[in-house]
Amino acid sequence: MAGANRAAGMVPLVGALATAAALAGVAVFSASSAGCASPGQYVQRDGYVELVGGCIDSHDLPPAPLAPAVHQGEPSFLQQ
Repeated sequence: MAGANRAAGMVPLVGALATAAALAGVAVFSASSAGCASPGQYVQRDGYVELVGGCIDSHDLPPAPLAPAVHQGEPSFLQQ
């Protein structure tokens, strides 16, 4: 009877491992077939990190939202 309990306890573990392996395989396949010849690299310049190279063009990205005006003397929860 102890063997049956142990086998029943292994089913969720084996299922989780199979799912993890399948997801890892999909991730590797997706990354390898992305079609980008140059993956790019991260370079630190003047205290910030920048992606240099790669398939992302800055013109393809949406513009950053404008920062709201900050009024002196007003608590931040009242600023809109």
